[in-house]
Amino acid sequence: MEVLFIIAEKNFRDEELLNPKEIIEKAGIKAEIASKTAGIKIGTLGAKASAISFREIFLEKYRAVIFVGGQGSQQYFNDEEALEIAKKASEADRIIAAICVAPVILANAGILEGRKATVWSSASDKTYIHAIEEKGATFSHEEVVQDGNIITASGPSAARAFGEKIVKAIKHK
Repeated sequence: MEVLFIIAEKNFRDEELLNPKEIIEKAGIKAEIASKTAGIKIGTLGAKASAISFREIFLEKYRAVIFVGGQGSQQYFNDEEALEIAKKASEADRIIAAICVAPVILANAGILEGRKATVWSSASDKTYIHAIEEKGATFSHEEVVQDGNIITASGPSAARAFGEKIVKAIKHK
């Protein structure tokens, strides 16, 4: 049983990868990291992660696909390969999770339509809320939201709860 984390090539949000990954691995679940290209990727706060490339992903291996947020994840908002990974994971009834601004990737892949979800926002910036609502999602102010096989979280402060929710979902699937 494995999960796949998808991170940006640069400026992924460190704790949105590291905290859920730690919780998932403590639960005895293997985790793999992927990015558009293979190699060492650097987070916003300096964390380093070794990633396989999208071309090396075999979705059959994974129980869950997790899109890590941070400003760098915007590179996947309209990336055909990333959107295809999300769509195929959804069609295969995998758990699909996204945190911070990454739920926009799920919305753009068409898998949040008719679903309740959360995404990063601030008092002055509702850009990402509008982005998921335009694609048919119902925005929730909760830090972590699960609607069926889709789990979304609002940002770094929710990273641990996000990881716990993913473990719980995997164990109940």
